[in-house]
Amino acid sequence: MTKETKMAGTDVKSLAADMMAAFEAYKEANDARMAEIESKGVADTLLDEKLKKIDRRLDQLSLKAARPADGAPASEADGERSQAWSRYLRTGDESGLSRLDMKAFSAGTDDQGGYTAPPELDRLIEARLMQASPMRQIASVRQTSAGVYRKPVSLGVGAAWAGEEDARTQSTTAGLSLLEFPAGELYSMPAATQTLLEDSYADIDEWLADEVEAAFSIQESAAFVSGDGDGKPKGFLDYTIVAEASHAWGQIGSVAGDFTAADAGDQIIDLIQTPKSQFRSNGRFAMNRRTVAAVRKLKDADGRYLWRPGMNGEAQTIFGYPVTELEDMPDIGTGNAAIAFGDFRRGYLIADRQGARVLRDPYSAKPYVLFYTTKRVGGGVQNFDAIKVMVF
Repeated sequence: MTKETKMAGTDVKSLAADMMAAFEAYKEANDARMAEIESKGVADTLLDEKLKKIDRRLDQLSLKAARPADGAPASEADGERSQAWSRYLRTGDESGLSRLDMKAFSAGTDDQGGYTAPPELDRLIEARLMQASPMRQIASVRQTSAGVYRKPVSLGVGAAWAGEEDARTQSTTAGLSLLEFPAGELYSMPAATQTLLEDSYADIDEWLADEVEAAFSIQESAAFVSGDGDGKPKGFLDYTIVAEASHAWGQIGSVAGDFTAADAGDQIIDLIQTPKSQFRSNGRFAMNRRTVAAVRKLKDADGRYLWRPGMNGEAQTIFGYPVTELEDMPDIGTGNAAIAFGDFRRGYLIADRQGARVLRDPYSAKPYVLFYTTKRVGGGVQNFDAIKVMVF
């Protein structure tokens, strides 16, 4: 039995042709580079850059060729869609998108317009953000096609004991709470030169995802921690923070901290023990790097440091619990919730609305081409028992 490839027919031939063309271009550029070294003793930096680009292109083609079958060979429509999208990004040609008349390329309905990016670019942007955003790595992330993600949460159902023949009264219930996570819109306008767009070896989707990653991740990270929920996610520190003894649903419970005191290590233990046991098994700390530096100096009663460095790719730990550095957490200071602890995957939810949108603008910043890229993201606390903070 032969192993199927993901592509068939003309797709395989097209891939082989692309591979050979890239390899010929590589040999030509490398020969020129070697001749440059022989004549001048050093290679032209432009030739070095060109070789690196072709190297990346060859790697992409090799991975594509080696990709196993997924049970659904690429259709002719998929190839046509990909080519139409590439033409739009490189040249502004919208005829292919209009002719396809596909939902994936539906024009925007608001004043800004633009086209919804194909799923491949959407996933590429999300993958970049997952790598760049610590909160996305530790929180729950959900995909939605709606502008508001709604999640019903049970607040508890009562129960009681009864003998075999005893009468049963109706059990009490605290009911349901409906949590809503409206999506705010992130936007960025990376600029490309015409030279980049005309370079057939440049992967425009990769470039666009890289460019918006930096801009989006900075804004997202701040919003997930302290966003006010107005046109952006609501950060877990923007909810009402109360002493744990007064904690109720809809609020974030806290313990007091004072690292100038001799029992600073005991205060961290108090924070760890504040969430219920089911939230401690996957518990972790969140703080910025300056707070981490302060915790590194703390010792227990036996003179042992509380902090342990990460080994073999594992995270740094405090009392055995991993630490995630969130740069948007506040510094240690009076009234600041500088340390958070709990199960963030159960405590915080990020709602991604599917479908990034791209509008090509060659007019506003000539000679550059702007790509007005938007993505809608919501977020907020989904379980108020799962995350606790230390207020100094």
